[in-house]
Amino acid sequence: MQTGKIEGGLSGAGLRFGIVVSRFNSFITERLLAAAVDALERAGAAGKNVDVVRVPGSFELPLTAKKLAATGKYDALIAIGCVIRGETSHYDYVCSETARGLQLAQMDTGVPIMFCVLTCDTLEQAIDRAGLKGGNKGFEAGLAAIEMAHLSRKISGAAPKSAGSGKPRRK
Repeated sequence: MQTGKIEGGLSGAGLRFGIVVSRFNSFITERLLAAAVDALERAGAAGKNVDVVRVPGSFELPLTAKKLAATGKYDALIAIGCVIRGETSHYDYVCSETARGLQLAQMDTGVPIMFCVLTCDTLEQAIDRAGLKGGNKGFEAGLAAIEMAHLSRKISGAAPKSAGSGKPRRK
């Protein structure tokens, strides 16, 4: 039996992207943003097709991403933030609720939302993931957004037009 294969492409040409970026820990998030935009541009996305929206902190990312997705203007979104562990449990709440909110936003809207929120124990870990030792997670999120935008389009287009009788289709 030969199985079907559906994959996303890596050309950003003709796609629209929204990026929601947290201003909190901006010395990290701005590096992630620059790398995400770089990835989109290198893949052929036009600057006019990339919108950047800034929010106060990571906790505000999900609501803003959901509102952007609901406009129907974007093929994929990237949520960028950085949460560094402090002395209280605040870190745990912000991290888990941001992740949960972004997941719910993409599930509710059907628009892929890339999770580019660094959740680090130390500032050094954040710096490493924003361009030093660990590469740049913003660049990775940009590439993932392109791939998921294409994959989402292909899957939506590959869906059968009608439910039919429920019987398997023949070749």
